[in-house]
Amino acid sequence: MSNTTYKPYISPDQSIKEISFKAIFLGIIMAVVLGAANAYLGLMAGMTVAATFPAAVISMAILRPLKGTILEENLARTTGAVGEALAAGAIFTIPAFIISGVWQKFDLFKSTMLMLVGGVLGVLLIVLVRRTLVEDASLPFPESVACAAMVKTGQEAKSNAKFMFWSMGLGGLIEFFTSENGIQVIKPYVKSVFKIPGLSRITYLNEDNAEIYKTSSIKGRMFIESPAANAALTGVGYIIGPKLAALTFSGGVLGWLFLMPILLFISGELKTIVAQDLSSWSEIAISAYNAQIKPIAVGAMLVGAFYTLFKMRKSLATGIGRSFADVKKARGEGASEVPRTDKDLPFPLIIISILALIIPMVFLYNMFTRSIGSSLVSALVMIIMGLLFAAVAGYLVGIIGSSSNPISGLTLTTLLIAALMMLLMGQTGEAGIAAVIGVAAVVCCVAGVAGDMIQDWKVGHILGGTPWKMQIGGIIGVIAAGVTLIFSLQLLHNTIGIGSETLPAPQAGLMATMAKGIVGGEMAWPLVIAGMLLAVVLILIGSPSPMLIAVGMYLPFRSTACIFFGGVVKYFVQSLTGRKKPNEKGKEITENIGLLLASGLIAGQALTGIITAALKGAKVSLPKSLSNPWLSLLIFIVLGFILIYFPYKKMIASGEYGERK
Repeated sequence: MSNTTYKPYISPDQSIKEISFKAIFLGIIMAVVLGAANAYLGLMAGMTVAATFPAAVISMAILRPLKGTILEENLARTTGAVGEALAAGAIFTIPAFIISGVWQKFDLFKSTMLMLVGGVLGVLLIVLVRRTLVEDASLPFPESVACAAMVKTGQEAKSNAKFMFWSMGLGGLIEFFTSENGIQVIKPYVKSVFKIPGLSRITYLNEDNAEIYKTSSIKGRMFIESPAANAALTGVGYIIGPKLAALTFSGGVLGWLFLMPILLFISGELKTIVAQDLSSWSEIAISAYNAQIKPIAVGAMLVGAFYTLFKMRKSLATGIGRSFADVKKARGEGASEVPRTDKDLPFPLIIISILALIIPMVFLYNMFTRSIGSSLVSALVMIIMGLLFAAVAGYLVGIIGSSSNPISGLTLTTLLIAALMMLLMGQTGEAGIAAVIGVAAVVCCVAGVAGDMIQDWKVGHILGGTPWKMQIGGIIGVIAAGVTLIFSLQLLHNTIGIGSETLPAPQAGLMATMAKGIVGGEMAWPLVIAGMLLAVVLILIGSPSPMLIAVGMYLPFRSTACIFFGGVVKYFVQSLTGRKKPNEKGKEITENIGLLLASGLIAGQALTGIITAALKGAKVSLPKSLSNPWLSLLIFIVLGFILIYFPYKKMIASGEYGERK
């Protein structure tokens, strides 16, 4: 998209208020809050939701009464949305220190340094390729265009922010009355292992074909778990849509309802394969699943991640080539000739800052490895892969949006390279594992932040924002989220347990498994290879996303089932509104209202989950009540109703449907 033909919403010659205390302050608050909320969601569901849309709605709702300009709203959104991106990078990697056993609790200093350096590098590195990406007419930037359209529409019409805010309240109430840390009036799901009559009596044949009957107390049992009445997971399913929700659920069906019964059937004494003697059948089943099925899911995620990158190989190569070309071009450009809407931070300052950030990482990696040679190699791998994947993430976001940014695949590639380098350097054991995860953590934060930033800067490009001001806002947002996010992670680990059923953290589990397997020599290779072959089969039969199926296998069944429920609700919305033949404006209204409701449900539950965890950490005991699982049916009815009724009603009220002559 060339500057000669493109006209932003606010002209480059027009000067209106952009950087202000209220815009920056609101952005900082959103960065902290949305970062913490998405950390909770990512640890629970294995995916995060782009914060660009909710941050835009909140910015409009709060700054409009304060007479904020559209560019102040834009700056607040840019500053606030980056908290979610940093959270995604952090929760995919930093909990791996805990899951791998390298740390018993989060190291405050090291964790914060990894997030800060990764986040700031993500902003600085993507500045180098900003102009090429945002001006490229071949990149559709679907989420950026949609967000800019919503902001421009909001300048002329009544805000729909109310839908998001009251759905946040509803999500918070559901979490408060279903969570073990709240007042659990409603038990959100039911799980049990039941015995199928007649199947515990197994027929065997001896050499003479005579029947021998053998009874087992375990064979013939089936694990079952109901969907969780969960507002956040329902919102996730609604946002990703029926197709992706079904793919995630298929992984749960494959793992829990197909492989699990086989495991229960063939294991004559199942307690021998679990680490402890558990009396509850459901606990035995879950422990067996963790020991036997999850490594298969890890192998499938490994192949799925690389398959995702392989499918995007042409885009990756193009993005890398453009990034280097743009860096060369940036050296020779004079700032005096550049209009306001195209001014970045000074190029020499960017390069100096990037080089300066390498120094603390060498010292930090030396704290992990106690070897200056290994530390220098780790820092070198970190900066090279960070530069490469910042450009890749930015380019992919331009094609598919930040919600589909494959940062876990990019991070896994970095982890494997770093692990092999540590082996060559002779760095093994916990020190080597820590260094590998440390490199992966920085690159993951770089990729997440870079993708989010280029999406927000594209919105600003459409609206007429000033790039260098948005870049400062991004750095401020990263710092705000980086210095506070570790406290949310530590709180959640202390009160709920990262890696537990409630917060399984699948990507961090994958990173921990791979680091321990390669550097530490601890991996159930036969099961992991079986999972890799499973992913190959899925690829051969044309599965669109082996990675999503593998994540579905890793998550608790109740979580994938609830995500599927959200996807089914979205399908009903699409079918119902489709009968009215809405025009493009009608479709946009339906999509925006549904997105706001789903985002509100996610944010409300996530924030309440952190609040109740804080109460538990402060030893505040809340009263318990009935904990009746059947009341959870009411939650499904309520969630389904609001997500179908209000988007449909708003579209009908707009009159943007039906045949037009």
